[in-house]
This record gives sequence, C-alpha cells and structure tokens, in this order.
Amino acid sequence: MSIGYDKIVGVIHKKQGTVLLIGRPNVGKSTFLNNLIGTKVAITSPKPQTTRFPIHAEYIDERGRIIFIDTPGIFGKAPDLLSSKINQSTKDAITDDVDIVIYMIDHTRRRDMEEAKVLGIVRKINKPKILVINKIDQQDRTYLPQYEFLKDEIKDVFEISSLTRKHIKPLLDKIFEFLPEAKEKIITGENIYPLLNMDSKTFIAELVREKVFIMMGQEIPYTTTAIVDEITERTEKLTYIKARILTTDDRYKAMIIGKAGRKIKEIGAYARKEIELATTKKIYLDLTVETDPHWQTIYF
Repeated sequence: MSIGYDKIVGVIHKKQGTVLLIGRPNVGKSTFLNNLIGTKVAITSPKPQTTRFPIHAEYIDERGRIIFIDTPGIFGKAPDLLSSKINQSTKDAITDDVDIVIYMIDHTRRRDMEEAKVLGIVRKINKPKILVINKIDQQDRTYLPQYEFLKDEIKDVFEISSLTRKHIKPLLDKIFEFLPEAKEKIITGENIYPLLNMDSKTFIAELVREKVFIMMGQEIPYTTTAIVDEITERTEKLTYIKARILTTDDRYKAMIIGKAGRKIKEIGAYARKEIELATTKKIYLDLTVETDPHWQTIYF
C-alpha cells in the first residue's frame, strides 16, 4: 500500500543537504516539520516520548532538496530502558552527513537541567547552527530572557510558530542559504512520499500510537507501542489492516480497551479515519490490545 502525494515533476536540485532538528521533548519539532512539508510525516501529541526514533523526510522546491532529520526530544533523565534508547537514538543521528543544525527551544518553558543537557550536545556539533525560538504565538507566559545568552553563541536566530507557520519562510530561506551546492543534478518524479526511512507498516503503527497518546491519560502512553502485522489490498477500494497495541500490564490493557470495548473502538475509529485520509482508500482496521511486558526490548 502506498501512502503518498504528487510532487513537482522535473525540479532540478540546485542545493542539497541535511538538516538536523534537535531540542527538548515537546518543543514543536514534529509540528514544524509537518507544517513545512505540508503533510503528516511525524506524529504529534502534548506528551513526552511521542517521537521515539529519528524521522527522515524531504522537502523540495525550486531551490533544491533538504533532508530533515526530526530527532526525539532529549530527556534530562532517562530512568527507564525506553527513555535511554530514545536519548541514544538522537545522539546516533548526529553524524558528519549533517550540514545544518536547528536547535529549537520553547520560550514558554523555564531553562533547566534538561535544556542544559541539550545545549551541551549542540555545542559539541561542529556544523552551522540556527537557533529557533518556537511557540511565539503563545505570549501569556515567556521565559525568553533565560535564553538571551544563546544569541551570543548562535548568530542566526528565528522566532517562529510551528503551529501557525509564522516566520517559517524566512527560516527556510536561511537554510537554503547555508546548504551546499548539489554535486549532481537530480530530477524528481511523481508520487514521491517525503518520508525516507519509514515503510507503510511503521507509518500506520505510528498513527495508531499517536491516537493512544492523545486519547489516554498521562501514564498509559509510555507503556504502549503499536505493531502492524498485515496490510492486504482486499479490493481496489478496500484495504485490510491488522494491528496490535502492546502494553506492559493487564491493568493498562483493560483501560485501553475500556468498558464494553468503548475506548479501543474510539481509538480505532480515530486512527482509521486518518489512515483513510493518508491513503485515499477505505480501510478496515482490525485493532486489538495485548499485554507484553518485554515489548521495549523486542520491538524498540
């Protein structure tokens, strides 16, 4: 099953490079990437651990091609296996192939040890850097003075709203200014999906997990993941998807299922609608919940 959209045909890449997005959890990196590209490539929710592995996605216009790497937010403390793996996955994404680093902060949150940990990582990266102050659409609370010193370290600073797309265009202009010239001419084709490191099963599993994060309470999401076992094109218009939500304890399983199965039905209906939107096909989503206390070792 393909999940895609039409791209501009025949664009010759004049510039080409890789941009790393880094920051604390929930600073808005995934929202920025989704709104910049114009389609959903990364799941979002108000809860930490939403992004669990780096997501590679491409942006193309007449100026060239950018590969964005949306990294999981760095946790100040990693008290469990999952948090440790998430932090390590972000560190592993920092390679010599990166051309530009976007260090994103949320001015509505105090600068703390978690922020200091991220800054320490950013300082060690010997690449051009852009400081992005996100969520300027939220002005009722700000700790911006705590971040003023960063403007002495990082020359290029942009205040944006990932949610409303405010000032994203000037930021994009600066990115292209920094990018190296493409080594060869590359011509795009039709129906190229911008996700470069995620297959259909993984993408659909991420959509299901997003709905769990959004619709459940504070504790449950961190104990869960989603797995897609089967995608079958039953007819030209109908696709069958078999998926499982895994959680670590039977009590969480019962909460996800809900009384008389109402909660899992809500999660399934919400996920199905978004999958249908992404695939432009009618979807039959066969969604179940299982207890597996070891899923973090097996599936992540």
